[in-house]
Amino acid sequence: MNPLFGTTAIAGVGLRQYKRGASPLPERSVLVEAILGACAEAGLDPAEVDGFVSYGDDHNEPVRLMPDLGTRELRWSASVWGGGGGGIAGAFGVAAAAILSGQASSVIIFRALVEGASGRMSAAVMAHHLNDHLLAAGIVAPAQICAIRANRLFEYHGVPRSIVDDLVSASYFHGSRNPEAVSFGQTFDPAQIRASRLIAEPFHLFDCSRENDGAGALLMVSAERARDLASRPVYLLGCAQGTEAGWGDLLENDNAEVYATAGFRPVARRLYESTGLSPSDIDVVQLYENFDAQGIMSLIDHGFCDYRNAADVIRFDNLISDGGKLPINTSGGNLAQGFIHGIGLAVEAVRQLRGESSNPVADARTCLLAGGPGAPTVSSAIFANQLP
Repeated sequence: MNPLFGTTAIAGVGLRQYKRGASPLPERSVLVEAILGACAEAGLDPAEVDGFVSYGDDHNEPVRLMPDLGTRELRWSASVWGGGGGGIAGAFGVAAAAILSGQASSVIIFRALVEGASGRMSAAVMAHHLNDHLLAAGIVAPAQICAIRANRLFEYHGVPRSIVDDLVSASYFHGSRNPEAVSFGQTFDPAQIRASRLIAEPFHLFDCSRENDGAGALLMVSAERARDLASRPVYLLGCAQGTEAGWGDLLENDNAEVYATAGFRPVARRLYESTGLSPSDIDVVQLYENFDAQGIMSLIDHGFCDYRNAADVIRFDNLISDGGKLPINTSGGNLAQGFIHGIGLAVEAVRQLRGESSNPVADARTCLLAGGPGAPTVSSAIFANQLP
């Protein structure tokens, strides 16, 4: 069996979220608060944290966090390559590797994003994608790259455009009941999507994730140690990251077979093989949606549907926590909870499996966390609240 299977666990989470540009604290201070929150949940002295992992070009070098946390010794620090959110799930695999190899005992997986310190997310992501091939075609933003792929999904593969309305509506349904969400207490009509301003055809404003200031942190320890801490442990069952030949921005137009995918096909296959699970074993999905069409592609890549039956599966009533067979983004996700480069999705995975979500899924035991779709390197992970 996969050495990652149930051998490490998340023991605490912390999340701080504010309107973009409105953080009351500098980025590092917001991150420190999130880390302290994760440690407090677990009942662990922050000074015992000896490892840190991030992704997506986070600017907060772990050694700079040591004075604020009282860190006794930094034994492990790492980051998953890539400027997009593709590496979020992979970060948990890196943290688990450090613990299982004895190089660290208490590892924080984190991401922080405050506009005054890190700037706009779009510029940071495109620093990894821009090349002469794209610039010559006038492509200078992530929305443009993903929009062209989305049109391929709709026009060539025949996936109905209307299903993105169901995905977005499900996110806002969950966000409206989550006090931490930017959409809390709001009603949402799918007509608002097409009424919002056009960003890059076919994307309108409400098809896109919109940035927030904030930070999230998750504390990982060995499964044995987690059982002695204050919060209910959520176990990592497996993690996979990477890419396949013909995928990524260096071959943006070359491989027609994978062009309208999210890049997860080999990653999802390895994840299921390593855990002995299948899509039918997943109770909840926390789905990174930089753009709603890419979320559709991610669900297809992970085996929940295909091009032909996507409209039968990706329906509002099937995607919500109240009786849906494929509940997604139960905090509201990047679209309706808030976007701190996806770290809120990982926090919600833990809260959902601990029974603490604002939108609880009855008897949920497993949760798939899917990283940023369309990134040159992508990753996914499966968590559980009990070991099979």
